Parts: sequence; structure tokens; C-alpha cells
Amino acid sequence: MTVSQGVFLGTSDFAATVLGRLAASEHCPELVVTLPDRKRGRGRRLQASPVANAAEELGIEVLKSADVNAEGDREKILAVGGEWASICAFGQIIKEPLLSEIPMLNVHPSLLPRWRGAAPIERAIMAGDQETGVCVMRLVAGLDSGPVALRREVPIGIEEDFEQVSGRLADLGGEMLVEALELAVDGTIEWTEQIEEGLTYAEKVESSERRIDPAMAVCPVNDLIRALTPHIGAYIELGGGERLGVRRATPAGEGLLADLEAGSFTEREDRLFFGCSDGALELLTVQPAGGKPMDVASYVRGRGVPAASV
Repeated sequence: MTVSQGVFLGTSDFAATVLGRLAASEHCPELVVTLPDRKRGRGRRLQASPVANAAEELGIEVLKSADVNAEGDREKILAVGGEWASICAFGQIIKEPLLSEIPMLNVHPSLLPRWRGAAPIERAIMAGDQETGVCVMRLVAGLDSGPVALRREVPIGIEEDFEQVSGRLADLGGEMLVEALELAVDGTIEWTEQIEEGLTYAEKVESSERRIDPAMAVCPVNDLIRALTPHIGAYIELGGGERLGVRRATPAGEGLLADLEAGSFTEREDRLFFGCSDGALELLTVQPAGGKPMDVASYVRGRGVPAASV
């Protein structure tokens, strides 16, 4: 039988996976705190967060808080008690006095101090990093700057996209959080202060970054596509304001169609290639505006080869 251990704060799909692992351990939280319902999807219907849905399925009480630092919600959190709380991809800044009133273990999907901030997985893939990982740290006032208790490294496969990397890291993060809570409760947890060397910030991905610039080289374009698939999506801007989403691609290979003009498309036996500054990128899965992702052969047969990008 699980033992209730305080509060878990989280909102995202990643955090929902971590919560599931936590709930299956002896550190099942008594209260889950998440952001309020918001409009999502094409229909812009009001929907609960992934963590709220997961908590309800697990039978855990949910507090949907617009501001955990406000007196009312803060008091609800403190009333639950527990030696430690845990937090993962929550979406709000924890301020004083709550920050000092209950210690929190924070699950962060990067190898701190590299990629502190909002989009560590996307930024790691976009930068062409060959590895990433998970850190469990003590939450402090600075952005992801607290001392680290646990750290695990994970390779990034050359064809892996955000969904694949995030899924592996979330599973690992849940296991590490359980381990860290056990150490914390036993009083044997040890901390390592972060160094500033190698510090980078993972800023939120802006809408303008989704657009594929043909002036970029092939590998950075492919990294961008992998980093934004499937949750955000990269696209090529065509004439007339039309967008062609690109969900999966691969470098065409050294020398293959090396003379393809940047921004141009060409088709070879139902294979579609896009010119970049230093060569060609083969598009494998695309998404027409208003449509669903499809393989390139189906797209070319139904719509033909697009005109050059804008």
C-alpha cells in the first residue's frame, strides 16, 4: 500500500508521467497542484491539464491554482504537510514565503547547468546535442539554479524527435524522483552546487522559430524539425501564405542533389527533397495546412510538388 507524502506540483505531459511513477511508489502524494483548465486544440475547448487528468484517474485530490503564492492556495498546500514536496514542469514561479515553508525537489530534464529554463529538451535537440539527461535538484529562487541531488545522462539518437526523447526522460525522471524522496526522508540526501561554467538558457520556443529558413544548413534544419515534433511543429512557408508542416525528414546524403537551390523542391520517384544552404533535405512526413500528417509519397501523388518556399 502506498504512503501519502505531501504535495506534487506539475502541469505538462512530462509531469504527468513523473506523477504516475510517483503514485506507484511509497511516496504517493496526497494533493496534486496544477494550472487551471485552459482552451486547447483547434476547437479551443476548455480542457484540464495532463497532470489534472492523471491525478483524477489515480484518485488523488487536485487543486487547480492560478497562483500558488496567493494566501488561500498556499494555505491549502501547507495544510497537507509532509517533509518534502515535489515539482516538475509546473508553469508558475514559487515565491516566498512558500519557497521556505516547504522544501521541494524539482525534476528538470537537462544536464544542469546546461539548458536551464522552459524548453530544455527542444533546445538540446535544436543545438545538435548528442546527450541530455535529468537532474533532481532543490528548488530555490533562481531559475533552475538549485543544488543537484541526482543526475543521469541519456544519449540523444540521431533520428529521435522530441516525443521520443521526452518520453524516455519522463520515465527516468519519475524513477529518480522516487529515489531522491527516499534519500530525503531518510536524511541521507547529498547536494552538489551547480557551477556556472557551461551555463545555457532554454528559452521558450517562439512562433517565429517554427519557420524553416532555407538559408540554414541541412543538419540544423533537421534538428529543428526533430525538436518540434510532434507538439509544436516546424513548417516551410510556401507562396500565398500557405504552410507545409514537416514532421520527419533526413539529410539526403553527401553529394546527393547538392546543387538543389536553397528553398526549392524536387521530386525523385515519389521522394521529395528540399534545398538548404549546403545541400538537400529529404522530407519523409509532411502535414498540409488544415490536414493530418502523411507520408510524402501520398502528398506528392495528391498535391504535386510544391513551388519554391518563400
